[in-house]
Amino acid sequence: MAGAQPNEWKVFITGREARCEECKQELGAHAWIVLEGECGARCLACAELEHLVFLPSGDAAFSRRARRGSALSAVVLKWSRARKQFERQGLLVEPLALERAEAECLSDSDARARHRERAAELDAEFVHRFAARVRALYPRCPPDREQEIAEHACLKYSGRVGRSAAAKALDDEAIHLAVQAHVRHRETGYDALLQRALDRVDARGAVRADVEAILARWRSVA
Repeated sequence: MAGAQPNEWKVFITGREARCEECKQELGAHAWIVLEGECGARCLACAELEHLVFLPSGDAAFSRRARRGSALSAVVLKWSRARKQFERQGLLVEPLALERAEAECLSDSDARARHRERAAELDAEFVHRFAARVRALYPRCPPDREQEIAEHACLKYSGRVGRSAAAKALDDEAIHLAVQAHVRHRETGYDALLQRALDRVDARGAVRADVEAILARWRSVA
């Protein structure tokens, strides 16, 4: 398999219609999925990779730095009919790791161009409303964190919670799930546990108390 290493998280871009075996969502063609043995296909949200951002192949030094700085990462692969093998399309890495790599590798103008490319994948008005609802429900979350949560929840390619019908209606539970996922990945050691291939249920259990404590603090109006 070109572009992947043994025992590495792999995300596949499908060439046919796909369905998540966990949440039962119809993902359509060209979906981004993880294959988990006998359990079948998982969307990125169910595979706990929904918070990662995509870094296309093309700049080896940039990719190495982003991957090195990311506690959790995955290689993205797509089947090549011509070569009859999976080929690497890029990486999924943590947003902060990508930002640090950009700061190290890119000029200011190049960095702004990359940010514009990612922003083009977002529905700006919906993201604004989503972020406002996050702030309303979690008034003590850190400054500007509501925008970060909304942007990553609503990216188009991933099947993230922000793309669901409930989220589009700004349902409180959908907002909660997006914030909970952000806290789990950003504020705890959860990603490092996943990278070591710890079972997702066990990894969630290991950080559950920390997640609940942070959410309670962010909800507090005192």
